[in-house]
Amino acid sequence: MAESGRALDRFDLAILDVLGSEGRISVTDLAGRVGLSKSPVQARLKRLEDDGVITGYRALIDPVKLHREHVAFVEVTLSDTRETALAAFNRAARRIPEIEQCHLIAGRFDYLLKVRTADMASYRAVMATGISALPHVSHTSTFVAMEAVKDAAWSAPG
Repeated sequence: MAESGRALDRFDLAILDVLGSEGRISVTDLAGRVGLSKSPVQARLKRLEDDGVITGYRALIDPVKLHREHVAFVEVTLSDTRETALAAFNRAARRIPEIEQCHLIAGRFDYLLKVRTADMASYRAVMATGISALPHVSHTSTFVAMEAVKDAAWSAPG
């Protein structure tokens, strides 16, 4: 359901599905793909953007070309989980560029980080000087990804 309270229909979901894989498609081509004319598709795009369903457009960049092919997932346990401690951790984690994703978790640890670096030596440096030094970190556990079997952004169901 969109922020405006209006349910997304099959055309909205089709638009989102196409944009999820082809963000630079022209409105004319998008209209042809979803079975509408150009004007209704433009109106739907504007509404989806205004309602905050579409939050932006971005390029998908090959991390290997940037020498960032090493991926590690890090479980982080904090010594303090009061709101001020969580806020301090969040602020500091956002400043470490190698942390690609940071999720607060309901479970046996507090955060799950996706960390992308060039290699294991680079990861160790980020862990030693960045992640371990984040506020209130008491324990970490690292899992190194051997292969990305599926690595896709969210797409519309259906």
